[in-house]
Formats: sequence, C-alpha cells, structure tokens
Amino acid sequence: MTPLLDTIAAATRGLPDVENSRSAVAALADADLVELQRSLSQLRRATDALLGLTAGEVKGRSTREHGYSGLAQTQGFRSAEEFVQSVTGSTRTDATKLVRVGAALVDAAPDEWHSPLGVALSAGSLSIDAADAIRRGLGEPDAAVAAADLTRAAHQLIAAALTLNADQLYKRARDLRDEIDERGIADREKARHDQRYVRVNRRPDGMIGGSFLLGPEDGELVLGALDHVLSPRRGGPRFSDPEEAAAAERLVADPRSNDQLAADALVAMVRLAIDADPGTLFGKHRPAVRVIVTESSLQRRGNGYLESSNEPVSFETIERQLCDTGVLGIRHENGQPLTLGRKRRNFSAAQRIALAARDGGCIVGGCNRPPSQCETHHINEWEQDGGRTDICDGVLLCRFHHMFLHNNTLRIRRKGDRYWIESRLGGEVPPIELMSKSLAWKEAAKELARVL
Repeated sequence: MTPLLDTIAAATRGLPDVENSRSAVAALADADLVELQRSLSQLRRATDALLGLTAGEVKGRSTREHGYSGLAQTQGFRSAEEFVQSVTGSTRTDATKLVRVGAALVDAAPDEWHSPLGVALSAGSLSIDAADAIRRGLGEPDAAVAAADLTRAAHQLIAAALTLNADQLYKRARDLRDEIDERGIADREKARHDQRYVRVNRRPDGMIGGSFLLGPEDGELVLGALDHVLSPRRGGPRFSDPEEAAAAERLVADPRSNDQLAADALVAMVRLAIDADPGTLFGKHRPAVRVIVTESSLQRRGNGYLESSNEPVSFETIERQLCDTGVLGIRHENGQPLTLGRKRRNFSAAQRIALAARDGGCIVGGCNRPPSQCETHHINEWEQDGGRTDICDGVLLCRFHHMFLHNNTLRIRRKGDRYWIESRLGGEVPPIELMSKSLAWKEAAKELARVL
C-alpha cells in the first residue's frame, strides 16, 4: 500500500463503529450532540473532497479516447459514473455529481473561474453538494458574463455556505447570475418554459398515472390553487373569521389524505373547464400569481420577480401581467408601507400583500414556506407590549416558526430594516438574524435609500 492508502486505512480503523457508539451518542447532552453532528459533518466534507478527487481521476482514465482499455471499462462498466456508483453504493444522481465535481477538481487550472470551489473543497469548508450547486447555479462564462464576474460570485457563495444548504446556495447562485446578466433573463425564462411537459399513461391495473414539469409562472398558478385547497392543512395560516375558521376545521377533519384532496381538486378543475361555456371569461376567483416589480424597473424596462419563488421574469412577462391583472401600488412611509398603528389588531389584506412583497415568505433563514402558507406576527405583542399594526412591526412566519417563537419564550427585535430573534428571558439564545427573501423589495429599498 502507498502512504496515502495507509493514512486513509488508519483513519478508517480509528473511527468507532455504530453499534459500540449507540449508547455513547444516546448519553450526550443536547449541546454535545449538536457539536458531534458538526464535527462529523466537517469530517464528511474532508472525505468527500478526497472522494471527489478520486472520482475525477477515474473519469480522466475512463474517457472515450481510452476505449475498452479505460479504467471503468476494464472493470466491466460503460462509464466512470457507473463504476463510481457501484463502488460507493450511491444513486446514479449522486455518482454523477461526484464525478462532475471531481473532474473539476482534477482539471481546474488556477486561473479558471471555479478554481475557488476546488480550494474550498480541499480545505473542507465546502461540501460536494454545495460546490455542485454553486457551479450549476452560476453556469459558464459567455459573451455577456466574464469569468472574473463568476469568480467574484463564487467567493461570495463560498462565504454564504457557512449558513446555507445546497438548495439555498443553488438559488442564491441563480440570483447572482441574473444580477450579473439581467439581459439574459428573458432567454433563461423561455428556456425553462420550453422544458414544460405533461406525461400521462394508463397502468395495467386501469389507474391513470403521470408526471408534469411547468415553468415558474405556470407552476406558481398550480401551487396557488393547491395551497388554497389544502390550507390550513398543509401549513397555511389559521383564520380569525368564524366562517373561514369553520371551513378550516371541516378540512382538517376530512378523512381524505392531502394527496387525495389534491387529486379530487384536480379532477374537479378539469371537469369545470370541460363543462364551461366557451364564451365565458373566467378569472374572478383564480389563484393570484403576483409579479413584484419596482417603479424604476417599469420605467427602464427592467425585470421583476414572482412573489412566492423570487424567480426573475422578463419585462415582456411583466407587461402581460399588467395587462391581465393591472397594478397594485405599495406606498412607502420611511421605508415601510401601510401603517395602521393601534386602530386595528389584525393586519389588513393590503398589508399582507406588502409583507409578501417585502419578506418573500417566512422570514426565518432556511425556511422556504411561501407567503400563502405564512401568518402575520406582531414583533411587539399587541396586548403585552402595546404593539402597533404597522408593516415595520410585522413579519411573515410559517405556522411552525410562529409557534416555535411563542412556545420558546422568544421574540423578534428590529433596528431599522434589520430583524433578529432573541430570548425574552435574555442570554439563553444567541441572536439569530432574519433576512427578507424578496429580491424586489431589496431593490426597492436601495431605490428609497437613494431618494432619501
């Protein structure tokens, strides 16, 4: 064995086995258990980097140029991906990702835009999943985006990887790409739309199955309809109106599963569409797909964002939405819209729209619940703290994080446009900063700062 193999073998033998560690892990205090999870994650990142490097080398020795004498081929596999999948026991998707990132580690020259990803992987500060998410999200240089732009974006994302998971990093990388190449948004929007499909098949038992893929705009329409059908069962807001509360209780008590309710709703919508009078124009109660756009973006033919997903949309899509649904303005008052003070306890419909535009969903980092599945929360309690029903003193929280806040003696504090969570008892919970997910609102805030 070589020194490298000896080192890896010794490290592997030094790890305790699961069976002997079971009681030791069970005996850990909460803080120690969290620390163990972090330490093992760091160990995993280090081994994943070596695993990726090895997979990349396998890829280099198994190319078509090698023919049947390639490394994977001599082991009886068609490709490096199949070979790595067999050796690691992973899925095809994970093996492909490992080979893709590993090939970048092996082949990346120091002056290539993604070389910082290799450095971070080697240092154990970035996982394989995170590195792959960043690279896929940023894409490749082209006539509109220089390699240096992507290198700067990669450094930003590597720093953000300390607090974001791979899915969040991919979304952040996509956002950065759109910021760098705003003119390319329309092309990327069209490319996603062209990938749409619905596939239906009849199974041998007579059941009808299938799958579908929709672009962000059409997909948000479908999600909005299902949210309406399944709320509050699927995490939607609780209701203070007696009739809405009674309807919600009936839905919760319904013996059908969420999947069955969604299936019945889909059939009902299709039946309604088939039975409809062709001369009837529908739209009175359809779920809203809101496009958030700043006034200056309208004036300079910029881009906007879908409310629930913050997916960028082109100016052509904005114009179509304006023609179909019109404009709903959100007024600013010192950086915050629509204040009601102590006149009423509940936030108004207009305020909820403004909060959706500002927060983009649950304001807790890492939570992906959209505005339709969130409740409004007074950061200063209405009765206990004399809170005001103003946008600056309200945030969107999904039901889980709303209850988490109230059940753990926590509160949200604000200074200017910064929000964070802290303990009401003081000192027991380190402050957790909260961030708005709405890119449109961030652009509006920059606009307002320039004016003020």
